[in-house]
Amino acid sequence: MYRKLYQILILAFALAVASCSNKSSESATEELSNTPVPVTLAAVVSSDAIYYDEYPATINALDQINITPQVTGYITRVHFKDGQKVKQGQLLYSIDQQVYKANLQQAVSNLQLQEASMVKASKDADRYHELDKHDAVAKQQVDNAEAALEVSKKQVAAAKANVNSVRSNVSFSSIRAPLTGTIGISQVKEGTMVSAGQTILNTVSTDSPIAVDFTIGQKDIFRFTKMKNEGTDLKDSIFTISFNGEVYEHPGRISVIDRAVDPQTGTLKIRLVFPNGAGILRTGMNTTVRVKNVNGQQHTIIPYKAVSEQLGEFYVYLLEDSLKVSQRKIIPGRQIGTNIVVTEGLSAGDSIAVEGVQNLQQGSVITTGPVKDPNP
Repeated sequence: MYRKLYQILILAFALAVASCSNKSSESATEELSNTPVPVTLAAVVSSDAIYYDEYPATINALDQINITPQVTGYITRVHFKDGQKVKQGQLLYSIDQQVYKANLQQAVSNLQLQEASMVKASKDADRYHELDKHDAVAKQQVDNAEAALEVSKKQVAAAKANVNSVRSNVSFSSIRAPLTGTIGISQVKEGTMVSAGQTILNTVSTDSPIAVDFTIGQKDIFRFTKMKNEGTDLKDSIFTISFNGEVYEHPGRISVIDRAVDPQTGTLKIRLVFPNGAGILRTGMNTTVRVKNVNGQQHTIIPYKAVSEQLGEFYVYLLEDSLKVSQRKIIPGRQIGTNIVVTEGLSAGDSIAVEGVQNLQQGSVITTGPVKDPNP
């Protein structure tokens, strides 16, 4: 009996201690919530939100041609320096012409022989026609003379075609620049054996203006088509490119929108053109296309550091009249530098906490400094 009474007394004492502890904790929490939290406020503003949509891109030449020989032979001379500017028609490579010149001489001689035979056949035909007028020769001989003349004419035509073909080979042994641009590093040296239509000797490409290619999603097709139809002046800066954050000084314009959407990726290829007089841009470089947003709409803008995230949702602390803050859910848009566009949840003129946000909770009492404009 005494043991049971003892256990009851111990349980009653424990409950009393717990009750005192809870009251103390509640009192401490209430005291903490009533302690003003020092914060800095910022005004919510409405202004033009100028930002850039960015797309990965590749720089390409507007025109690029691989140079291959049209005849087989040994390279006898290279007439340029690697990487230099060349003009259309400029001599680049010479291929050994000895065999082709000898073939040309033989073809010319054969043509002369056929032409001589044609002259003889023509005179024979004339004589037989004259004799035929006086019935001094058989009709069959006249016909044979006419046939021989026609055969001789065909042989002359064939010989002329052969001369032109062989002469072309002599001409093809001198390889010239197909366009004006920059030539690359030669793939062959003097003395190299090259094969017609197979060996790539070099590549020539145009370099100013130069193309920048990138892809867009289907949702952006209307926007880019509208910009192309309206046209953009090269003095404008709607289209720019950057390299590791450094923006290329000259703006570009839309040149081509591809004819169809890629069914595999759902994207459409866009080509911009940029001036490249200084030769800074090189074919094959990777860059970032920056497309300025110029819709002229007013947007609600706040400092990005005022936003806190909880379970995938975004909140700010909004100042109430009684120097308390309430948690306000927002829908953020695009980040612009240190600021962010808010599409829903705030209005211009609201004041929100910027500094000390990590110490706030719903209903916190605050002490404030001067209100800061996020766009001074």
